[in-house]
Amino acid sequence: MSLRIILFLILWSGSLVVPLTTSQAQGPEKRPAPTADQSYRNPILPGDFQNTDVIRVGTTYYYISATKELSPGMLIMVSKDLVNWKPIGHAVNDLTQIHPRYNCDRMEGNSRGIWAGSIRHHNNRFYVYFTDPDYGLFVTTATRPEGPWSRLTPIKKEAGWDDPCPFWDDNGQAYLVMTSFADAYKIRLFRMRNDSKALLDTGTVLYQGKGSEANKLYKINGYYYHFYSEVTGEGRIPFMARARTIQGPYTERRQLIHKAEGEPNQGGLVQTTGGQWYFVTHHGNAYWCGREASLLPVVWQDGWPLWGKPGADGIGNMVWSAEKPRQTGPIDTLQTSDEFSTATLSPQWEWYFQPRPDKWSLTENPGFLRLYACKPLQTDQLTKTTNVLTQRPLRTDKNVVTVKMDISHMVNGQAAGVALFGKTTGRIHVRRSDAGFRFICDQPATSTAIEAIDSRAQYVWFRASWNKAGEAHFSYSTNGQHFEELGQVYQITNFGNYLGAKLGLYTVNDSADSGFVDIDWFHYHTDRP
Repeated sequence: MSLRIILFLILWSGSLVVPLTTSQAQGPEKRPAPTADQSYRNPILPGDFQNTDVIRVGTTYYYISATKELSPGMLIMVSKDLVNWKPIGHAVNDLTQIHPRYNCDRMEGNSRGIWAGSIRHHNNRFYVYFTDPDYGLFVTTATRPEGPWSRLTPIKKEAGWDDPCPFWDDNGQAYLVMTSFADAYKIRLFRMRNDSKALLDTGTVLYQGKGSEANKLYKINGYYYHFYSEVTGEGRIPFMARARTIQGPYTERRQLIHKAEGEPNQGGLVQTTGGQWYFVTHHGNAYWCGREASLLPVVWQDGWPLWGKPGADGIGNMVWSAEKPRQTGPIDTLQTSDEFSTATLSPQWEWYFQPRPDKWSLTENPGFLRLYACKPLQTDQLTKTTNVLTQRPLRTDKNVVTVKMDISHMVNGQAAGVALFGKTTGRIHVRRSDAGFRFICDQPATSTAIEAIDSRAQYVWFRASWNKAGEAHFSYSTNGQHFEELGQVYQITNFGNYLGAKLGLYTVNDSADSGFVDIDWFHYHTDRP
């Protein structure tokens, strides 16, 4: 046989990929150590990308993240390699579909709203199920993940439920698994109507532990797998239970990973086109940024998916770096900066509660985001200020946000600037009065200001920088070149209830709905990864 033919056969055979099954995966695959360009580091999403679920449709992966009181709600991201993620939209465009208290005229229910959910693709349609802890279970559907998504359908109008996940069996019967934290954390399995928008029974109890939630259902190699987490003596720990029938009994169960930093738990199990398995999980129980997301390789042993690196005890252990599932080049920076050059708001942005639609525009002055000042529901409270536009601050060693703002249309009593806020607020803004403009840095129990500057000023620049510990500095500029720090070091705080801090743009007028600013651009530089 000629050398050319031999080489061809070697290359051809090496391109064949055999899908990984639970019966085949008895241990970690032996591979050469990855190079720096081939590897990734956890967390892959070092910000508040909490209450995670991930699926693959064809060669594309989709990720959803709960957004609580933010609007639009339920972030949707896309990836080709499970490492680089890009926001593409949201599943809920109006939170008042859930309840009027999330509207700008009330701004009630911080940390409630859109809790954990699941995304699935069935019969050429995407489904997102989620719960509001006070108002029950909802579903929305779309033919494209970017939307448009259908108006919310309430399925169960009852408080006390969380972590729903649908499942369609081979015969077409639809099911849904969900936790009733109001009923001692019983996990129930419901049958659903054919259109998957109504429950057909009161549910069968699959499991009851201590704080059992984070539900997902899968069918792999003839077994039904119920993923969940519960609180043990070790902490919050992920488990799998399995049965030969969807109704159970799920008598077999296996711990998937030992407790690690931030207690990895909620997430989604996904198989690549090449047959490899991974779990994308959130973790972080006290981080100022909320819950980050990590990608963990999955090794199947005796029919059980173990996360990370399996130990001698048959339980996985956290890994903080691994080989990329697919070699797609360098790891990208998350979509964060914005030139405001389009007629629609970029999908990395979310309003703090449902905004007033008449008080912002991307078309009145093309190339700028126009924010109109509103009278706040409560003076000096950013969490009661209408139309605060937010992003997730990332928890990396170096983060610098710079904003260029046109202030020439501000009126007396109006303020506009940049904030980092959670349980406490740190912000830098410019306020207009008869004397002119003053830069002010407000932090817990302190406020620092400079003397008034020329009232004819048109542009100002704001800057916020912080490190992985959440230690933030604020500064300002009147020429975009030289920045002066203002105020003290501000410690960024979360909101509690695992909800991360927010980075916000805002304008407010304590006296009346009057005045506006035009934001030219928002630049976010980070050292991620």
